[in-house]
Amino acid sequence: MDLDLSHPAISDLRDRARRRLPHFVWEYLDSATGDQSSRNRSEEALDSVVLRPAILAGAPERDTATRLLGHEYALPVGLAPVGMSGLVWPDAERHLARLAAEQGLPFCLSNVAAETPEDIGPETGGRGWFQLYPPGDPEIRRDLMRRAKDAGFHTLILTADVPVASRRERQRRARLSNPMKVTAPILAQIVQKPAWALGMARMGMPRLKTLEPYAKGGAGGARPSTEHIGYLLRCAPDWDYLRAVRDEWDGPLVVKGVLDPEAAQRLAGLADAVWVSNHGGRQFEAAPAPAAILPAIREAVGPDMPVIADGSIRSGTDILRLMARGADFVMIGRAVHYGLAAFGPAGAAHAIHVLREGLLADMGQMGLATPSQSRGREMPLPAPTGIGRRAAECGLAFTSG
Repeated sequence: MDLDLSHPAISDLRDRARRRLPHFVWEYLDSATGDQSSRNRSEEALDSVVLRPAILAGAPERDTATRLLGHEYALPVGLAPVGMSGLVWPDAERHLARLAAEQGLPFCLSNVAAETPEDIGPETGGRGWFQLYPPGDPEIRRDLMRRAKDAGFHTLILTADVPVASRRERQRRARLSNPMKVTAPILAQIVQKPAWALGMARMGMPRLKTLEPYAKGGAGGARPSTEHIGYLLRCAPDWDYLRAVRDEWDGPLVVKGVLDPEAAQRLAGLADAVWVSNHGGRQFEAAPAPAAILPAIREAVGPDMPVIADGSIRSGTDILRLMARGADFVMIGRAVHYGLAAFGPAGAAHAIHVLREGLLADMGQMGLATPSQSRGREMPLPAPTGIGRRAAECGLAFTSG
């Protein structure tokens, strides 16, 4: 099958993924919290960014290679951490780490993934980042960071936007619980999706393998086995916590979940990069869209501090939109998981292909030699006047042709 013809867009992969996954898994991957308004704002904010096309610009030599935090990457794109990624597709973390290594991209492994840093680190091609959901016990924190460093992960992501668990109502309606229980309704969903079910039968249902030693009496002592390990260990970090992490981690440190310009400015002396993210709309229904807040974050941290962003990226155009608004690098999560669920590893690779080809095409439209040249190329549209203004107020639009 030629996926470029049958599934030329991320939306095509999303549609097929939905058909192949049990409903509770689909809701885990695709849902946001509340009424989805935070995620919807992310998409609407991206769609509202209009970029300046170029004419008579010739044909620039387009180069997507990007340097970030001392490392070279083939695209200004990385694979974001997704907790329990292995629930979406069997062995997802390993497939995606290998894909990132092949494509020359960073792969971010969460400490609440279904695989351990020891197993995934060697698969990343030296481009591994490790996401730390902050444990309250400093001994566990130090042990997790040591394990990540020993496994070859060179960049640490401190997730700062999950002080408490969100409700995620769509997941609750799908009967998804933590820890997951295979109830009769869940089993009925599973038997209808044989590809996913057979893969899970071979691999076994995913577990929080990285954290299991601490529940069994490793660093920090034993924890009850009847509750979600991640929530038992996790704390709500403060500025002193960040300073302790900064002192203990020897390497680039990224703080993820930054949506407040004042906090971003304060981070400039403590972190090596800020990651503008609303957690895919999964944490706080009232959170702003990354694309909307990016210019204020960029102004707060100045021109030189690396700014990473994510949020509803569905095309190469969306990558340039975020970069035009101030990002140096973007991260994708759902897009590659849609591909993985749709066609396995080949589908995840196709998702990267779709984004790369779209990025190159739009760079040509804008006359850009590098993606970073999109900075400041947002094009404000004049307010409609006269008949056009009255039509806009009535919800109408005129086109010329």
